[in-house]
Amino acid sequence: MSESSHDFGKDIVPSVIASGDAYAYRFNDLYEPTQQGYWRDVGTIDAYHQANIELTYVVPDLNLYDAQWPIWTLQEQVPPAKFVFDDSEMAGAAIESLVAGGCIISGARVQRSVLFVNARVERGSVVEDSLLLPGAVVGRNCQIRRAIIDEGCVIPDGTRIGHNAKSDKKNYHVSAGGITLVTREMLEG
Repeated sequence: MSESSHDFGKDIVPSVIASGDAYAYRFNDLYEPTQQGYWRDVGTIDAYHQANIELTYVVPDLNLYDAQWPIWTLQEQVPPAKFVFDDSEMAGAAIESLVAGGCIISGARVQRSVLFVNARVERGSVVEDSLLLPGAVVGRNCQIRRAIIDEGCVIPDGTRIGHNAKSDKKNYHVSAGGITLVTREMLEG
């Protein structure tokens, strides 16, 4: 697959079908067959961000809590998520968010965001409308908005991301829709 562009619909699905290892699921409601089923193309940064943020809605189109349509996946064995400190200035809190096991929100505020396994947000930081991929760490007193922080990234204390597109474009990738993507290579460069 050296000539692959790694696009799910263009390269990966046809390859899997050709090998005979493809399975399909009928994405419509068995109880309301006229209702359109769930599907999202996540082939762009903006679409990937949006599909994940939609999971934070009170009633998302893809309801991970629907017992009639369970989603089975392998879950890493990690401790439960932990929210620490509860004083008026620095309470560990996550609102309208999904927080995976192993995450620690330490005197920080997370809103409308998805924190993947083992992500951490340190004291005094605010994370809004963002995705923290596995093992991502947001240092102290950071402000992160409309961003995707890649796996294993460590955001230095005091960093502001997603507040000034012109500044973000100097160090990171900013999508057409204004989502800031941060990778380890960008942080090291």
